Amino acid sequence: MKKLINAVTTAFDMIYRILLEYSKLVLLVIVFIVSAQVISRKFLGTSIRWSEEVALLLMVWMAFISMAIGVEKKLHIAITMFYDMFPKTLRWILEKINFGVIFAFGVVLINYGIKLINSTSTSTLPATKWPASTLYLMMPVGGLFICYFTILDFFKLDQFRHRKIEGGDE
Repeated sequence: MKKLINAVTTAFDMIYRILLEYSKLVLLVIVFIVSAQVISRKFLGTSIRWSEEVALLLMVWMAFISMAIGVEKKLHIAITMFYDMFPKTLRWILEKINFGVIFAFGVVLINYGIKLINSTSTSTLPATKWPASTLYLMMPVGGLFICYFTILDFFKLDQFRHRKIEGGDE
């Protein structure tokens, strides 16, 4: 069983590392595109026709990747003032319920992301003429990683993570 978990976490951690590096690159590309658009409009008096559409697409992709990163790093909003006063057993139960809600959110992203991709695959974006489904490609990916990180936290499987693959310390 440990070999299977190790193989699955290795695959997910490698893909996650790619997404982390990709998100850094996308952020730079967004800044470059928006800056080029501003310079072009201000100094050249013309607009780059596709810039707003591509920047928006990349921002949507970043949002879904960032959600998964936030779940992995436990950056979601939590108000612990009353939670810390609860007995240990109740806190454990609430923690498991919290994991369930986060996991359900990941499943919703996967499910509706696939539905959005399928329903928009026949239409195109106006400026680039790319399939409109490209806007939603990262939605199920983000949902999948939200589910992955939630399962690891729920079952306390963090020891199977491969931090060196992800670029972190081990």
